Amino acid sequence: MSREEKVRRALGKPARYGPDLDLKAYVREAREWPTASIEELPKEVTGRASEVGVDGSGSGVYFQVDRSVVYRAVERMYEGKVEVLSVREAFEKYDWVEKLFWKLVEPDTDKYTALAYLEPDEGYFIRIHRGAKVERPIQTCMFVSTDKLDQNVHNLIVAEEGSEAHIITGCTLHPTVRSGLHVGVSEFYVKRGAKLTFSMVHAWAEGFDVRPRSRAVLEDDATFVSNYVCLKPVRTFQALPEALCEGKNSRVRFNTVIYGSGSSVIDVGARAMLRGAGSRAEIVSRVVASDSSEVCARGVLIGEVGDVRGHTECMGLLLSEDASIRAIPELVGRSVGAELTHEAAIGKISEEQVEYLMARGFSREEAESLIVRGFMDVGMLKLPAGLEEKVKETVDSIARKMY
Repeated sequence: MSREEKVRRALGKPARYGPDLDLKAYVREAREWPTASIEELPKEVTGRASEVGVDGSGSGVYFQVDRSVVYRAVERMYEGKVEVLSVREAFEKYDWVEKLFWKLVEPDTDKYTALAYLEPDEGYFIRIHRGAKVERPIQTCMFVSTDKLDQNVHNLIVAEEGSEAHIITGCTLHPTVRSGLHVGVSEFYVKRGAKLTFSMVHAWAEGFDVRPRSRAVLEDDATFVSNYVCLKPVRTFQALPEALCEGKNSRVRFNTVIYGSGSSVIDVGARAMLRGAGSRAEIVSRVVASDSSEVCARGVLIGEVGDVRGHTECMGLLLSEDASIRAIPELVGRSVGAELTHEAAIGKISEEQVEYLMARGFSREEAESLIVRGFMDVGMLKLPAGLEEKVKETVDSIARKMY
C-alpha cells in the first residue's frame, strides 16, 4: 500500500484523545488575499493579530490569512541570521527540506494529519542559521477570515547548531468568524547546542475547533521551551505535542496556561521521550475552569535510558460547579536510573486566602479575582515584555469579570 493510500484511509481515523469531528462540516473555499504589508491589512485583522502578540515588530514576520501568505519578511539587521519563507518557497530553494518534511509527524497519525497532508494550505519555514543569536522574537500569525473554513498548515522550523531564537505564533480569526477548524502540523529540529523557545497564543471563538500536531527532536546540549496560552473560549481543542530528547544533556520544558470558559472542551498536555544520557524534561500546566468548560491536562514522561530526569506538574482551579478538570500524569521508566516524578492538585479558591485579603480591605469578589490573577501568573513563561503585557491584560479582564 502506498503512503498516499494509507493517508487516505486515515481520514476516518479519530484522534486518540479529544472529541471526534466530522471533517465534512467544514468548507475549503476561501478567497485569495493579496500580498500586503502589515500596515496595509484591515484593522480588524491587525487588531486581532496584535492581541496574540503579532504586530510586525519582530526580527522576522510571517502572516497567513486562510490559505494566502500575505506577508513574510526578515528585518535587514537579521539577514543572514534568520530565514522566514513559506513552505512552498522553502521546497523551491532547498533540496534538503523534502527530507525533513513529514519526517517527525506521520501523516496517517489521525484524520487531522491526513487532512493536512492531502489538502495543505501552506505554512511557514523558519531557519535560524548556525551560531546566530536572534535577540528579537520572530513573529508568525495564522489568521482565519472565512467562516466554517478548515485551515490546514504545515510548519517546519530548523534551529541550527549553536543558535538561539524565540518564535511567537499567534493564531486567531476575524470578528465575523464563528466556526471552523484549524489544523497546524509543526516539526522542529533543534540542533546541537541550539536554544529555541516557541510561544503559541490562541484566541479563537466558541464554535471553533483546533487540532495542532507537533513534534520536536533535540540533539546534544539542545534546549527547547514550548509555551502555550489559551485564555479565550473554543469549541474543542486537542493537542499533545511531543519532544524527542535524542541528544545527551538535551533539555525540554512545556508550559501551558489555560482558562476554560463557556462550554469549551480542551484536552491538552505534552509528551517527552528521554533518550539521551543526562537529558531532562519538565511539563508544567496551570488550568482554570469556569462555566461548563471541561479541561484535561496530560503530562507523559518516558525515560528510555538511565541518568535522565523528568517532572510533570498540573495545578487546577475550579470556579464553577458545572466545570471540570482532569489531570492525567503518566510516567514510564524503561531503564534503571531514570527518575520521573509528578505532582497534581485540583481545588477551589482557598477560603483562608480570601479571608486574609478581606481582612486587608478587599471585598470577597476583589479577593477572589486577585487569587485568580496570581494563579494564572504568566511570569513562568518568560515571554517578551510586549507579549507578556498583552497576556496579563487578558488575565486582568478575566479577573475583573468576577466582580
